[in-house]
Amino acid sequence: MVYLCSKCADRGLVIRDGVAEPCSCVKQRIINNKIRVARIPPGLSGFTFNHFKLDFYSGTHIDPVKNISYRDSASVTLKAARDFTRSYMNNPHTRGLLLTGPVGSGKTFLACCIANTLLAHGKTLLFIVVPDLLDQIRATYDAKNHTNVTELELLDTAREVPLLILDDLGAHTYTDWTRNKIYNIINHRLNYLLPTVITTNINLEDLEQFLGERTTSRIFQMCRPYRLLVDVDIRVQMVKKGR
Repeated sequence: MVYLCSKCADRGLVIRDGVAEPCSCVKQRIINNKIRVARIPPGLSGFTFNHFKLDFYSGTHIDPVKNISYRDSASVTLKAARDFTRSYMNNPHTRGLLLTGPVGSGKTFLACCIANTLLAHGKTLLFIVVPDLLDQIRATYDAKNHTNVTELELLDTAREVPLLILDDLGAHTYTDWTRNKIYNIINHRLNYLLPTVITTNINLEDLEQFLGERTTSRIFQMCRPYRLLVDVDIRVQMVKKGR
């Protein structure tokens, strides 16, 4: 028989000096289970702050809003993400983050760094790709849907989880129906002081156009905005560098 853990032969206990102690694999199993519950995509579950590389960001291109280089702006945003993670561990009602920037600027990567660090410390959170959530809600209206998951259950999960990461709140076509679903989540979390980390490729000045005044106002109240800018999509840079 092949055991997953060579230390305890999958029993969950090891004997040290005649005393039974929990094996280190037990903690890892708990973390792995939290990752599954959190819905972190497998390809993103290994992202950590140490993997976030500032050399992907130009030191010469200037952010016209902040008048600092893309690299300096990324450094500020990285620090904000680290600070949020530390703050959340001490205060589950700390203010959230709004990470903006173009496609391929590292927003989702950084959000996953936050998630994976907190999961490793036993925190409960949920990672949601916004278009996927909206598709799941629409699917509950289909008479052929056999998942037995209701719209209310999906919304309640997003509204009530201690920490929510809303990924890819992008510049899609937003109908009144879409705006209402997002508002429903954001408003509840604001009222109950539940932190939210949001990534979006919508510029701050354009948020209201897509999401409406009510939702945009609440996002600014509950999240500190930071921006990541790149002159070349990081995924493209990685391919060119053979990473």
